Amino acid sequence: MAIHIRRREFVFTLGGAAAWPLAAHAQQAGKLPVIGYLSPGSFAPGPLARHDAFQEGLRELGYVDGKNIAIVYRFADGKFDRLAVLAAELVRLKVDVIVSVVTQASIAAKDATSTIPIVIVSVGDPVGSGLVASLARPGANITGTAAMTAEVIGKSLALLKEAIPNLSRVAVLWNPSNVVFQGQILRAAEDAARALAVELQTRGVRGLDEFDGAFAAMSDWGAGALLVLPDPMLAFHQTRIVDLANKRHLPSMYGLRDHVAVGGLMAYGPNYAQIYRRAAAYVDKILKGTKPADLPVEQPTKFEFVINLKTAEELGLTIPPSLLARADEVIE
Repeated sequence: MAIHIRRREFVFTLGGAAAWPLAAHAQQAGKLPVIGYLSPGSFAPGPLARHDAFQEGLRELGYVDGKNIAIVYRFADGKFDRLAVLAAELVRLKVDVIVSVVTQASIAAKDATSTIPIVIVSVGDPVGSGLVASLARPGANITGTAAMTAEVIGKSLALLKEAIPNLSRVAVLWNPSNVVFQGQILRAAEDAARALAVELQTRGVRGLDEFDGAFAAMSDWGAGALLVLPDPMLAFHQTRIVDLANKRHLPSMYGLRDHVAVGGLMAYGPNYAQIYRRAAAYVDKILKGTKPADLPVEQPTKFEFVINLKTAEELGLTIPPSLLARADEVIE
């Protein structure tokens, strides 16, 4: 387990309840409002480690960690089974708001408290995962930002087939440890594949030691391309995944631009940095007294389509001009 607390982020006088308005209560108690940040990812820079974007959003609203707020971080380093324990720690610290990153961490936070406000970040399907009653009226103590990942995954498959018109078999790499979120978008991928007349082979991997076997099975099956579902563990091992895909000449679609930057072929998905910055706006409103139940869940408005032309050339693939014209970024 990795627990990252910089000295200025830990507050010893963490008394107080989770009632609204929180900012007024914090001032009365003589302490800074404390934000608990829960993520299945890592504190180290890298894909999905976007707490810097969250902090940037806070700074834009006038909040500075250690000056007028305090942030306590809990990172699971890809170990999803640790999230419940980490969420319980934040509740014991009596933080004023919990910011929970992606679905599994948000479920852990929900299970840990029904009173402390929770701001979810980049959750694929907040309603389907049981986190909120509806996007417009979330109810209870939870609100935040969604990622619309189910819709994104269908578009990703369509773009992959447009790049390879005769594509008939696509391997899908996913993480069974991230059971709720990955299960949701895996079902969305299967629905999209039926509509596109594409056959899928799903390969679940829980760690680095399972990658070689998964890619060997993809090749044996005759996969013509690879779809990598967005996931913290898979993002952490992005360089290895990209290397294996390219060595086996598998044109690949990813959910994060970071994969394309290290040599992946294409990526399509929401602008995650923007989503994390928007989470800061929810924290701001809650600290000023707004109840989470009164704040609609926000869906992403900006999506990014990135193509690596150098990788396409190495794979012997010609990207159609119509596809290149729609790309937000082309890496050459």
